[in-house]
Amino acid sequence: METKDARRSPAYLLATWCVTRVVLLLLVLGVYVIPGPDVTTDVSVIYRNWYEVLRQGTFPLDDVTWQYPPAAALAILAPALLPFLSYPHAFFALAFLADLVVLALLLRSARRPDRSRRGAWVWVAGVPLLGPTVYARYDVMVTAVAVAALLAGARHPRVMGALAAFGALLKVWPALLLAGAVRRRAWVSAAVTGAGLAAAFALWMPGAFAFLTFQRERGTEVESLGALVFHVARHFGWSGQVLLNYGSIEFLGPYVPEVSAAALALTAGAFGWLLLWRLKARRFPPHTLTDAALTAVLLFTTTSRVISPQYLVWLIGLAAVCLTHRASRMTTPALLVLAASFLTLLEFPIGFVHVVSSDWYGITLLLLRNTLLTTATLLAAHHLWRTTTSPTTTPVQPLPTDRETRVSP
Repeated sequence: METKDARRSPAYLLATWCVTRVVLLLLVLGVYVIPGPDVTTDVSVIYRNWYEVLRQGTFPLDDVTWQYPPAAALAILAPALLPFLSYPHAFFALAFLADLVVLALLLRSARRPDRSRRGAWVWVAGVPLLGPTVYARYDVMVTAVAVAALLAGARHPRVMGALAAFGALLKVWPALLLAGAVRRRAWVSAAVTGAGLAAAFALWMPGAFAFLTFQRERGTEVESLGALVFHVARHFGWSGQVLLNYGSIEFLGPYVPEVSAAALALTAGAFGWLLLWRLKARRFPPHTLTDAALTAVLLFTTTSRVISPQYLVWLIGLAAVCLTHRASRMTTPALLVLAASFLTLLEFPIGFVHVVSSDWYGITLLLLRNTLLTTATLLAAHHLWRTTTSPTTTPVQPLPTDRETRVSP
């Protein structure tokens, strides 16, 4: 029998997507301009320069702002597929198509009896909350790969593993999609795909992994959780500076290395918690895979030395996949992510001058946004732990093995 959600027409959802995406395209094309710095310069200047270097068969080894895994070259080179457009216009078109792919995948998943269109609504409503930044970074393309991997999930573990590995070579974080994977085939597929692609890039183009050195040298970015310490300290005589460093606006000066080290320690602690959860978890209902992915990426994002606006695209995509499952407990974390996305738009690009100057308006925006992300992280971790490790009167669900018959979630 069809559910009420399945019978309801998606016309309003599709109309909302069309209207909001036209607005985003008009913003990145410069027809309309919002206050703050021009977010499209990353595409028209930085990506365009990388494109010229990558076309010569090498990575931009002399550019410390190149801090991405080797498969990122594919995203930067992708506008060549549309030679009839200028580089920026082709990139925006591909970002738009990636957005459309995510919507199509979520709607397709929602057709199953135990699924819902809530996830599609999260994506449709969440993306425009970030403003034009979404189409001016390649993160929406990475998110499309991650969404496809999670939706492959239990039915196609090898596909999920391969897509997660490919995504990790695009921008590292999709490796966390495997946090809740219990089928050995997913892990083997990820390992084989990742090793094969890494070897191919290392042989094809020199300097494929130079980004690891550049990442190690990064400091505390002005939008991160740890940066709040220095935003407040500037009002009490802290002698440091805010400068462009390694491609982002960072704090440089006394005690910055210590705060950066504390952030790394928090990240290590978060991954330690994830490992403990995997050891303690005994029940793995179908939505655990997506809930664990959202929790893991929230932990990674919130504790990071850098919280760039485009990171929220990842969280919106993962929250959307979680809410395609009717049984998911991630509704509140997802709503908090949406609220944090809107505050992110207010602080970048609209209020970025206030953030850089550390005035109280900028500090308040960051405090609210980072508080929402921290709360979403803690709630997600709590729900994940309670739904998979708490004692229950029902029989414990064993981990599925590779020889078991696949059962559709």
